[in-house]
Amino acid sequence: MTTSAFVSTDAIRTMFSVAISDMYKCEVPQYRALIQLIADVNVEVLARNPELEKQLGLADELDHLDIVRHGAIRIGTAEELSIIRRLFAVMGMAPVGYYDLSVAGVPVHSTAFRPIKDAALRRNPFRVFTSLLRLDLIEDIELRREATAILARRNILTQRCRELLGVFETKGGLDEARAREFVSEAIETFRWRSEAAVSAAVYYKLHEAHPLIADVICFMGPHINHLTLCTLNIDAAQLAMTASNMNPKAIVEGPPRRDRAILLRQTSFKALQEPIAFKGANNSREGGVHAARFGEVEQRGLALTARGRALYDRLLAAARASAPLARDGSNAAAYAEELRCNFEGFPGDYATLRAEKLGFFRYSPTAKGLSHAGSPSLPRTIERLLQAGYVQIEPIIYEDFLPVSAAGIFQSNLGDEAPQNFAERSNREAFEEALGAAVVDELGLYAEAEARSLAACSTTLGLGAELEQQGARRAIT
Repeated sequence: MTTSAFVSTDAIRTMFSVAISDMYKCEVPQYRALIQLIADVNVEVLARNPELEKQLGLADELDHLDIVRHGAIRIGTAEELSIIRRLFAVMGMAPVGYYDLSVAGVPVHSTAFRPIKDAALRRNPFRVFTSLLRLDLIEDIELRREATAILARRNILTQRCRELLGVFETKGGLDEARAREFVSEAIETFRWRSEAAVSAAVYYKLHEAHPLIADVICFMGPHINHLTLCTLNIDAAQLAMTASNMNPKAIVEGPPRRDRAILLRQTSFKALQEPIAFKGANNSREGGVHAARFGEVEQRGLALTARGRALYDRLLAAARASAPLARDGSNAAAYAEELRCNFEGFPGDYATLRAEKLGFFRYSPTAKGLSHAGSPSLPRTIERLLQAGYVQIEPIIYEDFLPVSAAGIFQSNLGDEAPQNFAERSNREAFEEALGAAVVDELGLYAEAEARSLAACSTTLGLGAELEQQGARRAIT
């Protein structure tokens, strides 16, 4: 089989994201309703802002508004994490970033499997936030042993999926028929199965330790925990969810609303109670309920540099310290106001964000710059080129996640009774050992994208490598 006969990993990722969304719509009808709600919000935003519609059209983003943006799964063992990495590699997705959620009392650490090349992100930015249970954080030794034994008995991939994974790794790709079969087999890993793998007694013992522990251990595989849609106005989406009785979480996680959006804002409807059947005596089943799955909405903005993230983290921590959000969300308005006030200290325009090295940007020649390409009169520094209108900037969009926000989403969907007594013990080394690979540094990806744009801009304007070298110096400082 020649490589020309292989389906691209981007195409397989798109097949998978469509299939997983179709499956989840059937499993969680309120997610289907959320899709329509968000579509209505986006239509209204575009109707009020023709310039935004024009910008999105020029960027080929209009056709992508209604695609699912990311999903989330929780897995139980190092072996499961390793094989999930191999599974997502077939879809052109690499592990990016390390997230320690023990900072908020959630006993997992995580990464995001996502495309990393600009072209792949434009084709389909679908990603999966993947969390590995921290069994080492379960203090009850007997409970930890029991959890380990339960997880050892399960196999999260179908036999045919394993065979097709081997074909991909041996031959370097999959043809059309095998690619479609692979997607069909792969989604079985993430399907909801209401039959629990344990008895009610075991489930409630694990649930008492932490609801997330029960969700990971008590079922036959890493069912989709949630899927996420893209909105052009997350505050309007939050209001619409409330008006539609979708029971959204109390606050929008992340930074406050800004004219120039930064990083990531997220909200969700709370996890739904779903019937499950526990193992009973003599192969019988005992009825019960479980809540873990929900629908989420996101709005993304500018990717921040390490300096920008440090400022963001500092302002967020100050807001959370001044107005700690109540577990039931009863002081959400006070928290939102404190957040807004604190973030007045974060620059609000792109020029300042760039000048203060707080965010990552793409550079491109303007029409004026193109008309002077190769001219000896062109300025030789990026600052003067920007000032004179020969070069323009656009924000590089943040493609990753925020640990405090992720933990906030997790906690709001685990119930107010979820314990928070897991001490922060970051262990990236153990996570990467389980993964079987190093996670990719997300800040490095944004810096590389910025540098590539400077190099291309420099070449187009006939400036050789001058701008690229200035970009390298900018990154260092």
